[in-house]
Amino acid sequence: MKVVAGGVEVADPAGAAAAAVVAGERAAKRRRVAAEPAPAGVRRNGGGVGRRERRRRVQADAAAVQRLFQACRDVFRGAGTVPKPDEVHMLRAMLDRMKPEDVGLSPDLKFFRNRDAAQGTPTITHTTIYKCPNFSMVILFLPRNAVIPLHNHPGMTVFSKLLLGSMHIKSYDWVDPDSDSSSVSSSSSSDDEQLRLAKLVVDDDFTAPCDTSVLYPTTGGNMHRFTAITPCAIIDILGPPYSIEEDRDCTYYTDIPYTLHSTDNPSDLNNIEQDHGCLAWLKEIDMPRELKMCSVHYGGPPISDK
Repeated sequence: MKVVAGGVEVADPAGAAAAAVVAGERAAKRRRVAAEPAPAGVRRNGGGVGRRERRRRVQADAAAVQRLFQACRDVFRGAGTVPKPDEVHMLRAMLDRMKPEDVGLSPDLKFFRNRDAAQGTPTITHTTIYKCPNFSMVILFLPRNAVIPLHNHPGMTVFSKLLLGSMHIKSYDWVDPDSDSSSVSSSSSSDDEQLRLAKLVVDDDFTAPCDTSVLYPTTGGNMHRFTAITPCAIIDILGPPYSIEEDRDCTYYTDIPYTLHSTDNPSDLNNIEQDHGCLAWLKEIDMPRELKMCSVHYGGPPISDK
């Protein structure tokens, strides 16, 4: 298995059942439309789609993902680098303008119209648009109630654009990102577990279309959790991507209310707001066993890396 944005990549062909909704349903829909009688006042054209329906359809920009790729190739320079402010502004603006149709998606797909909760733990599907040592472009598909647990992005800058649906995002940054001084040993645990102090950055609901979010190696909510309120799709640009070989493995956490423990170094709180509601202790955990992810082939507009 390979680490990907916020989880693990499992080469699971069975996961195509989830992605077939995205990759194949449009073709099936076209066949159904062609076979059905045209509504009154709508004339079929050669492709089986009426003029009135074609006018209502959101126009896709087939070149948008290619332009995004080219911008990422210019902006991300490898490990140890962070995009400059003007580069962040450029990428953010490009993602803000992107529509689901630009990557081959539509809110009419059955996956996004399904509001029923899945039985058991929902499976999260992801597809890789492009990946190289400097950056990766992926799309995550979360069914209703699916959760990507609290996890980090070591040494990474990540752009996240919610394309469809609604989700709750909760994110943290370390109070002291340069050391483990803001930590405490839990006296209630026989194995003397370590807790590290973090400050809350985001704890809110988001519904597409909304602004692109950006997290950095030490700011912007580097550790976050996604919870799908409705079926949703989110495009993630990670620079550089996860890599076990380069010491950028994905670490998972559980958050514990600040009031349940006290810090050994009260001075650590001098530079942050004295509101204990914005603080939490994070405890490193193994990858949750209930996390189910599968990888499928990207079926949107192709990218040329020449």
